[in-house]
Amino acid sequence: MKKFAVILGLMIWGGLLIYIADDFPGWGDPQAPASVNLSPYYIEQSIPDTDVPNVVTSILADYRGFDTMFETAVIFTAGLACLFLLRSYSTKEPDVYLYRHTATGVILRIEKGGTIPVGSADFERIDATWVPHDLIIKTTCRLILPFVFIFALYVIAHGHHSPGGGFQGGVILGAATIIFAISYNLRTATRNITERFAAFFSAAGVLLYASTGVLCMFFGGNFLDYGALAPLFGTTIAGARSLGILIVEIGVGMSVMAVMSSIYYNISSNGRLNEGL
Repeated sequence: MKKFAVILGLMIWGGLLIYIADDFPGWGDPQAPASVNLSPYYIEQSIPDTDVPNVVTSILADYRGFDTMFETAVIFTAGLACLFLLRSYSTKEPDVYLYRHTATGVILRIEKGGTIPVGSADFERIDATWVPHDLIIKTTCRLILPFVFIFALYVIAHGHHSPGGGFQGGVILGAATIIFAISYNLRTATRNITERFAAFFSAAGVLLYASTGVLCMFFGGNFLDYGALAPLFGTTIAGARSLGILIVEIGVGMSVMAVMSSIYYNISSNGRLNEGL
């Protein structure tokens, strides 16, 4: 009976979708409403309306700002779901601890009951699934990561005028965090960007986006109508819309970076955050 219900449901909804699809314009039709009305308006009015020459950014963060806000909320929800599904708060300790003597590179294998050199400056804990210490990888990582972070911030801040924006910059920031964790270890990464910090930033990014829309309402505009913030910024309506786009792009970048870091932490360590890639 259950199989019959599934087949019947698929046939009804599948037939309905096929029937509706006939009303859509042809693929690539130059006379479609999107090509005749929407696209020319966005191309011609992006700079007069928003002072943003990057039409893609103006569309994503202004003309269809609601959609982008909910996309950011979806990213936050995905990170939250991974946290609930993967995070383990078990206090079980590993059977074996490995510590590397930083001066000589000698590895100590300490089993249960042994003395663990916790807090010692001479020893560095490494994962039980041991990866050889590589000075070249760590040094290279320390040299390139500052430039990666600067470039990510540039992509977020300059997304108005060149390819980029909050999603792209957030991905670069998240990738930099993951590179740091892989080149060192997960514990070092979580000491610098903690689990709480990632959770707070992922929520703060969505909140910053939504709060910008609410602030527009306080100044007499509609939700996410950045032009209403012109008195606050002391600029023109188009300039205010440009600054509003920048603020929400920062929120998007915060959420994307934090969610990427949180998902990596949990997947690489089976949700324990004690050992992982």
